[in-house]
Formats: sequence, structure tokens, C-alpha cells
Amino acid sequence: MPQSAKRPLVIVTRKLPDVVETRMRELFDARLNVDDRPMTQAELVAAAQTADVLVPTVTDRIDRAVLAQSGPGLKLISNFGTGVDNIDLDTARNRGITVTNTPGVLTEDTADMTMALILAAPRRLAQGTAYLKDPRNHWAGWSPTWMLGHRIWGKRLGIIGMGRIGQAVARRAKAFGLQIHYHNRRRLGEEIEQELEATYWESLDQMLARMDIISVNCPHTPATYHLLSARRLKLLKPSSYLVNTARGEVIDENELARLIDAGAIAGAGLDVFEHEPAVNPKLLASDRVVALPHMGSATIEGRIDMGEKVIINIKTFLDGHSPPDRVHPAMF
Repeated sequence: MPQSAKRPLVIVTRKLPDVVETRMRELFDARLNVDDRPMTQAELVAAAQTADVLVPTVTDRIDRAVLAQSGPGLKLISNFGTGVDNIDLDTARNRGITVTNTPGVLTEDTADMTMALILAAPRRLAQGTAYLKDPRNHWAGWSPTWMLGHRIWGKRLGIIGMGRIGQAVARRAKAFGLQIHYHNRRRLGEEIEQELEATYWESLDQMLARMDIISVNCPHTPATYHLLSARRLKLLKPSSYLVNTARGEVIDENELARLIDAGAIAGAGLDVFEHEPAVNPKLLASDRVVALPHMGSATIEGRIDMGEKVIINIKTFLDGHSPPDRVHPAMF
């Protein structure tokens, strides 16, 4: 975009770490959301009409209705997040708006949380904690048959989506003695498969029917919406567990809740939900579901790294260069 003595107006939709906001104020005419109140659609439209750069988060719906009313000055949407399913990429491209995201910096944090849920669900960690904290209960002490879960060592883990996060999960799971299987749009190279001792399944259906634990690590796109449909969820073994730290829309949540309630699936560890922030009440009521409020990437270090990527993308773009994390619709 043309250079000007006037600093570009950067509108940030949510509260970011102080160090990130301070640096934005130093570099740009940054309009911050210090109250951290989610913007309404009308407020998002107003921001798109006035901003030179918009910095939304994954919960802001920058859809066609918003972008159709964007002002001529809006040339960059620098998303604070890896996923960009909250942005209508086709409309942005048609209006000449560049979109960037923050890949890579959340890989290890999200993989850590995935591994935590892989452990927590079969070993009933949340249920045990809830029991001790409930004043109505009186713990009588250790018992050889109480609060029994399942070991994960030697079990088969099926990973759906073997990108950065999926591979990071595989490395952790391998260290815990899990056998690694995966389904992906493209098969990994032989060197990576050998490193991870990973078995590739071209057929997702066949993999699902054979795994002890399923980990969802693929992005949400039109092609992955309800990838784990009612039909596919019924393929899982009654003894299997499902872990999701990717996007809730990948799973038919109502069917998942029904199958867990019926004992057709052993349990689940969920950090994301189909209709966030609403969560299916059956999932919350089940003592076989470990439910977290979208905490997979919630580390101080990760959030700061995300903010630094946003700033680098904005600065690079304003300097007339292609930003390092530019998003192309074909990537998703």
C-alpha cells in the first residue's frame, strides 16, 4: 500500500498481551480493545470500514457480510490465530485484501494439551479431581478396585491430520509407548514415517475402526466439516476414546454425546466444541468426558509469540513486501 507520513490505523478486536499491545502502539496508530469485549457484527463492520489493518481473532466472524462493507483502506487482515475458518478468504481475495495468520508458534503448546487429554480421559483424571473437591464425598483411601481407568502404553493412536501439530503429538505419544497411526490428505515422506514409526491409512474409515484412541488435529474447512460424522463415529470401538484439540466443527457433537451416553464410545477429551461457547449439556454432564474451555494454545509464551508474528506480518506488508505468513485459500 502507498507509504504515508500518517501511521496506519490498526484495529485490534480483542485484548492481547500487554507487551504486544505496547509494541503495536509504538509502531502503528493502534486502536485496542482493552475491555476484551467481543465485537458485535456491526462493530466489526465499522472496523472494516475505517481500518487500514484489521487484527481479528479466531472467534471473530469476518464473513462476506462484513467484508462486503469494508472500506477502500482495508488491505490487510492479520489474524491472531492459526486457523482462518473465521474469515471468508474468497471474498477477501476478490476485494484485494491480504490475509495472514500465525502458524507454527502454537504447535508445541497444542500438542502438549493433546497429550494431556490422551492421558486424562482414559485415566479418569478429571473425575478423580472432581471427587476429591466435592465436599459431599468422603475419600476412604486407596482401594485396589476403585477409580480404575485404562493404560495407554501399547495402545493404538490414530491421528487425523498429520501437519505440524499432528507430528508433534505423534512424537509425544511415541514416548508414552503408543503405536502411531495416521490419516492425512497426503502421505508423509518415508523418513518422517520411519522416525515416528507411523502407519499410514488412506481410508479414514478403516483406521477409525481399529484404533484405541483417536486424536483430531486437522483444520476446519468445508471439506472437514463433520468429517467425523454420525456414520463414522459409529465405526469407533466401544472401548475407544476421542480427543479433539483442533476445531469442534470437525465432529458431529450431538452424535458424539449420544454415543458416549449410550456406552458406544468409552469417553472423550475435548478442548473445542461445535457451537462455542455453547457446549452440549450431555457432554458436560458425562463423567467420561474431560471438557476444557479451548485452552490448547493458552500459554503466555504462545500468545506473545502469536502477537509478534502479527506485528511482523503487518510491518512487512506495510513495507511493501509479501508477509511471511500470507494465507492462500488453496492452503485450506
